Amino acid sequence: MDPLLLLKAAIMGVVEGLTEFLPISSTGHLILAGALLDFTDGKAKVFEIAIQSGAILAVVVVYWQRLAGAIIHLPTSEGARRFVLNVLIGFMPAAVIGLLAYKTIKLYLFNAPVVATSFIVGGLIILWAERRQQAEQPRIAHADTMSPRDALLVGLVQCLGMIPGTSRSGATIIGGMLLGLSRRAATDFSFFLAIPTLVGAGAYSLWKERALLSVADWPLFATGFFVSFIAAWVCVRWLLHYIASHRFTPFAWYRIAFGGLVLLTHFMGWVRWSD
Repeated sequence: MDPLLLLKAAIMGVVEGLTEFLPISSTGHLILAGALLDFTDGKAKVFEIAIQSGAILAVVVVYWQRLAGAIIHLPTSEGARRFVLNVLIGFMPAAVIGLLAYKTIKLYLFNAPVVATSFIVGGLIILWAERRQQAEQPRIAHADTMSPRDALLVGLVQCLGMIPGTSRSGATIIGGMLLGLSRRAATDFSFFLAIPTLVGAGAYSLWKERALLSVADWPLFATGFFVSFIAAWVCVRWLLHYIASHRFTPFAWYRIAFGGLVLLTHFMGWVRWSD
């Protein structure tokens, strides 16, 4: 396979791994990175979704004891059953809406103006959420104490992350905080919810676009998968330490500044952000 194409796959893997679980939109960054790298054909779109599985594997590794414990104790522990039920309930809205809106979202929303605007709006919402959490005591300190209703509401908010540039993790974390979860509880549940959501999205995309793929594409996808796993593993471990004593405000200002830069370069014609 072309070494340049593998290099592009590695770069895209780094972008995916570093942005998937931060509230800054991995999809938005992948769209813009793909445009700069001239990696925007139909196969590239499938690649962008498929390599999310590498990032998800990083979450499984970091939370291995928690996930394994829930599975092992599922028959005997009410807490384990509640945990699994909440993840499934939170996953269902994205599964249903994703199936219904997949083609429309892919056709009309994967472009620079939508991504940049979502960056800016999302940044403003993060600033509001952080200010609100400083003023009000969260009612849910740990993800294990969430009710099915809490899980459903966070799952509905997660659907906003289907808009490119919004950020799935940003929608679930910040939405969770606005719904009364602590910063740590919202972050943990966002990670857990990502497992079925992103694995499902990746599998669905590969199946739908299987005609575009061949055995010769495996090195490309394997490179992106492996690099995204390493980058995400580093990012998840760092984020869990970061939120212990920091707020998400810096990510909000980054979103606003980056979104403004993309809009400026797009409308001035300085950078050709292709769809």
